[in-house]
Amino acid sequence: MATLIRLQCAVPRAPTLAARGFTLIELAIVMFIVALMLGGMLLPLSAQQDVRARQETEKALSDIRDALTGFAVANGRLPRPAASPTNGAEAGICADDAACNGFVPWAALGSAKLDGWGKLIRYSVTPAFANATITISTVANRTVQTRDTAGAPVYLVGSASCTTPNHCAPAVVFSQGKHRWGTTDAGLALTDGSSTNLDEDANEAGPTNYFSRSPSENTATGGGEFDDITLWLSGNTLFNRMVAAGRLP
Repeated sequence: MATLIRLQCAVPRAPTLAARGFTLIELAIVMFIVALMLGGMLLPLSAQQDVRARQETEKALSDIRDALTGFAVANGRLPRPAASPTNGAEAGICADDAACNGFVPWAALGSAKLDGWGKLIRYSVTPAFANATITISTVANRTVQTRDTAGAPVYLVGSASCTTPNHCAPAVVFSQGKHRWGTTDAGLALTDGSSTNLDEDANEAGPTNYFSRSPSENTATGGGEFDDITLWLSGNTLFNRMVAAGRLP
């Protein structure tokens, strides 16, 4: 009899209904927490990718600007835009300002051609700087504007009338950013997709005036949405480098 009692005590008891229910609740809570953590990680990952793409783009544009200066030192002039979206050689002589507005001539410069989002990098150059040998009296005519706190356009580079090389930019390079506008590596033009991004529209159209602003997706702000990245070649920098290299007196 004592042996039977000991055996009965040694047999484990089956979990009660309450215990089983508590385990399921715990499992549901754990799954909910994991779902929240995964959801929270997705947004930072996307944001990190955008930051990385923007940094890559800014470096590519800076390198292109340096390459433009090097080209001018070697050739006495700036390169003309690419022959086509799929041909990185220089196009022929620019007939006018519009013809000198296109894509960076990556083959002629030995530079990158795509931004961090896989779009072709844009390039606009003053015809007088690309069609003939640059002189001290060559006048640049590319301007860059931004927006003040009231949303009004103000000049960062140049003015309404460019009269000397120092007042305006010989050339502008820019990326059309992640959203809206742009051209793929295969030469496919992307649609705008907005009617309020006036400053991005201005960059797309050119040919002489461009915008550089902080990124914004606010459609109500001055100039509308904007994620272009715009750099320019300074006339002072270009002339000083050409003088130092003996290309200019």
